[in-house]
Amino acid sequence: MGFTTHSPDGLALLLWAASPAVPERLATPFFHAAVAAAMDVPVEIYFSAASVQLLAPGVADGLRASARHPKTIGDAMREAHGHGARFFACTDALHAHGLAPSGLIAECSGHGGAVQFMARACDLRWRALVF
Repeated sequence: MGFTTHSPDGLALLLWAASPAVPERLATPFFHAAVAAAMDVPVEIYFSAASVQLLAPGVADGLRASARHPKTIGDAMREAHGHGARFFACTDALHAHGLAPSGLIAECSGHGGAVQFMARACDLRWRALVF
């Protein structure tokens, strides 16, 4: 199955309800991001609310979506990033969780919050998903 000429210019994912407190909700967004990126669709993941905690070193590596799943959430994030997904941290969420922008994992591409995500969501050439 391939994309048609009507393929989107990209896929923007907003992680809002995806929180380290509920790790069973964390694998799915990264698996979808990895698949889309592997299909050569540009992918941007916007970490907002509590999800920004996943960008702190070691947090995602200590979480699993299920005790039966061999990969950590950190593994899923690195897989998505390895396929080309870009990670953006909301500065307001970083501040709310006491995280310094300079102390985030290397995979984080920079800052992006409501304005950047809404620009993607309102762009008819992009698709947006909220987790």
